[in-house]
Amino acid sequence: MVDVHITARALSALLGPWRSEDAAYRSLADRVRLLILDGRIPADTRLPAERDLAERLDVSRTTVTAAYRELRDNGFLESVRGSGSVAQLPGVRPGPVTARRSGYLDFSKAALPAIGAMTGAAVRAAARLPRYLDDFDYDTIGLPELRAAIADRYTEAGLPTSPDEIMVTLGAQHAIGLIARTHLSRGDRALIEHPTYPHAHDALRSAGARLVPIPVTAEGGWNDDDLEHALDNSSPTLAYLMPDFHNPTGASMPLETRRRVCRAAARQGTVLIIDETTRELDIDRPDSFPPFAATDDAGAKIITVGSVGKTVWGGIRLGWIRADRGVIRKLVAARSIGDLGTPILEQLTVLELLPDMTSILETRRSQLRATRDRLEQLLGDRYPYWDVPHVNGGLSAWVNLGVPVSSQLALAARNQGLLIASGPRFGIDGAFERFIRIPITYGVDDTERAIDALAIAWQSILRAPVPESALLAEVV
Repeated sequence: MVDVHITARALSALLGPWRSEDAAYRSLADRVRLLILDGRIPADTRLPAERDLAERLDVSRTTVTAAYRELRDNGFLESVRGSGSVAQLPGVRPGPVTARRSGYLDFSKAALPAIGAMTGAAVRAAARLPRYLDDFDYDTIGLPELRAAIADRYTEAGLPTSPDEIMVTLGAQHAIGLIARTHLSRGDRALIEHPTYPHAHDALRSAGARLVPIPVTAEGGWNDDDLEHALDNSSPTLAYLMPDFHNPTGASMPLETRRRVCRAAARQGTVLIIDETTRELDIDRPDSFPPFAATDDAGAKIITVGSVGKTVWGGIRLGWIRADRGVIRKLVAARSIGDLGTPILEQLTVLELLPDMTSILETRRSQLRATRDRLEQLLGDRYPYWDVPHVNGGLSAWVNLGVPVSSQLALAARNQGLLIASGPRFGIDGAFERFIRIPITYGVDDTERAIDALAIAWQSILRAPVPESALLAEVV
């Protein structure tokens, strides 16, 4: 049963400047297709009635009817009796394996391949598994020895932590969703960065939050006064921040900004969700930063989220939450609504890997440095008019194209075998059409192939005139 729908107003905001030199119905179909492919319109979402969308876009109903027909013919819409037109993904969307088999290069995710030590760690973990078979079944908080090892790493980094302040989760996204469900009621305000990690945005909205966006830029990061003003004046129940190598801009929050955030949050009683999944992916950041909570001098309520998904491998779904004991107890009590615990074997695998994290991180920094340097060189040579920031770490570059054609470029790149996320995937209501996120997590060879494909796609964009309305649009 279809119970999710998108209004004509909301779809219009997501579409942004959608017209191109192509026929209007085909331009509209292409843009809706991209929204379905990159997840901004989830599968099984009911689209607006043709008449309603035509009125909102100020086009003829015939245009919308023809666009919907093209989407149906290509498997992106399905007619459901009593529900109208419903979004769907045709066949299997190219993933990491199927994308390569079908000739696609998937740059839609900023994710590193598995480290070389993964196999050996898994084998050793499997050898340790028998001793746990009689003692554990559904583990909703995490193995004691793993929680102790995670706590020790925080303590060594300058944030004293005990094992009972750690909860092991099914990755960082599971942690963010669990925190949102237990700390937000429908209608509560939640502060988020803009742009931001799209799945965090989705988790907060799913919990019923009214979002309060705060700008973050690759060049300037956060504006201290604006951030403090938003906390003081909107009194958000919760704030989600990624202060180290922010996704997607790569910015890092200065120490004094962190202290001001903590003080403002303490004044308002705002709970800070601090996403530190990329904190250790430092290539050449000039300053040294302890965990965010170590900078708190005001007694703010801070919940830290960590993970091995960005450093070890995204395929091992294991993360954690660091918080005070009362919060951990609350989260453990609420967890069974969504899941019954973290797999023991994965926990044992991570336990095997943690002692080697120093060398693992050195390897990752070397990989990221090589790709970042080559990417910056390629983009600088080919697109001197693009604004390509120099990132000191993290997983991606947030590139300013200069004109609001990100969605068009992402669609054109697909025709060249490159899957890449357009800028609006990281924003609200169609923002960031001038930007595109380019990961630095793939090897130099794949990055060169991706830039070659992007170059052909960009040329096709240049041959299509950008509407004056798009050039004047305020999308950042």
